[in-house]
Amino acid sequence: MSLADDDESPFVDDTSAPPRAHDGPPSSTRPWKIAIVDDEQEVHDVTLLALQSVSFSERGLSFLSARSAEVAKKLLADNPDIALVLLDVVMETDDAGLSLVRYIRDELGYGHVRVVLRTGQPGQAPEATVIRHFDISDYRTKTELTSTRLLTTVIAALRTFEQLQAVETQRAELEQLYVEQKAAYEEIKVLKAALERERDYLREEVKEAEGGGDLVGSSAGFERVRAQIEAVARTDATVLVLGESGVGKELVARAIHEKSARAAGPLVKVNCASVPRELFESEFFGHVRGAFTGAHRDRVGRFQLADAGTLFLDEIGEIPLELQGKLLRALQEREVERVGDTRSQKIDVRVVAATNRDLKAAVAAGTFRADLYYRLSVFPLQILPLRERAADIVPLFEHFVAKTCRRHGRPFVPISRDAARMLETYTWPGNVRELENVAERALILSPDGVLRLDAALPELAAAEALEPPPRASARADAPLRAMTMPPRGFYTVDEMRELEKQNLVAALEKAAGKIAGDGGAAELLGMKPSTLTYQLRSFGIARKS
Repeated sequence: MSLADDDESPFVDDTSAPPRAHDGPPSSTRPWKIAIVDDEQEVHDVTLLALQSVSFSERGLSFLSARSAEVAKKLLADNPDIALVLLDVVMETDDAGLSLVRYIRDELGYGHVRVVLRTGQPGQAPEATVIRHFDISDYRTKTELTSTRLLTTVIAALRTFEQLQAVETQRAELEQLYVEQKAAYEEIKVLKAALERERDYLREEVKEAEGGGDLVGSSAGFERVRAQIEAVARTDATVLVLGESGVGKELVARAIHEKSARAAGPLVKVNCASVPRELFESEFFGHVRGAFTGAHRDRVGRFQLADAGTLFLDEIGEIPLELQGKLLRALQEREVERVGDTRSQKIDVRVVAATNRDLKAAVAAGTFRADLYYRLSVFPLQILPLRERAADIVPLFEHFVAKTCRRHGRPFVPISRDAARMLETYTWPGNVRELENVAERALILSPDGVLRLDAALPELAAAEALEPPPRASARADAPLRAMTMPPRGFYTVDEMRELEKQNLVAALEKAAGKIAGDGGAAELLGMKPSTLTYQLRSFGIARKS
């Protein structure tokens, strides 16, 4: 490859701006390092003379010199910040220049350092494939040492080196960003796992607070409801739970959710009666910032919160007629549009609604839309009031007593047979909610371990007073405080101890306070008088004289 001084080089940058000589005092920035490798001292001298006043990007040039390949190797190894090497092709050997190029690229790994090959013999130019393989910036004859072409070549090479440095810096920054993002992603995974564990823990806490999440009851009516829950939970059908206030409609909705394929998703509850009509759309569907006065930020509606889960609409019969159409559209289209937004968003929500109203009558009266009623009542589920399932009253009462005892850190207080009979004779107008309140109130008023139902529910005590007392012989033959089996099917140590104490008291009362001898409590219990005396003392039972 022969190149004269005025030939166009394929390596030269296309910029037409001539190289600028260094003006004024040198910049405080470190100069660009240029290595001159040539076995002729004259080449060194002429090159320095031609370039010593040149600057690029407000930086001057500094020069290092080597007269042989061996010296050049050490020089290059000691200066990894070299930007440009002006390299003679032929020095002590014909291939010394190309061997040094291989050393720069392969052994030192200087991929960004620019190399300009120079030769005194144009015929010694390396092949184009070699130039491309080793990323040679330019090839010049030594006759161009003092020409503008040399200056242009050096500036072009430095510009390329600067660009490669910027790319390398950016690549390093991207790599660091990738490492940081990967670490952040790993941290997010850890936090997500921790949140999922906390979510599961809180769900268990909620279940515990609500009595373990179990539906307590064994009456025929309740078993029918339990079977219906099991059947509908396996589907995505909309459920309408019907029943009086306090029968446990929310607990039924929770049971449907937890037994369904959506159990891992959220259960979002909305009391429709408590949502003001002017905020209905915002509450159910959400809004965007600026949609109305006071909308200072975007808000997600209840439908979107319940995505992939269950939405429980309590008191559905209280939604105003003019707003029912918007709810119907969301149920039919399975999409919502936030207030102030022009885009609809798809939702995947299973709806369980509940009401204590007669919706058929409301439809007939024109206060509830018929199409919404039929959309909601795909699977109607009627919960009987507590007065119609008397067999569930005592198990539920003991369940609530046990839950209250756990919450207050108190031992379980058993219920007597007389108290159980009183509970079963009461009509419970407030249903299960009233029963739970009475259980907690009775426990609070029973510091001595005997449930005070008369104090907890005066109406129950008044009803009991109206009933004729049982015959004395029947009362004398019956256990004084017989305790029913807890719903869990076994007694705790404290409960067994309470039973034993009650049994001793009953025997003493039967024996009129007599311990030893014929007809004494010890004989009735089948134990030694000394053993009975010891047990009475351990329980703190005082014998009545």
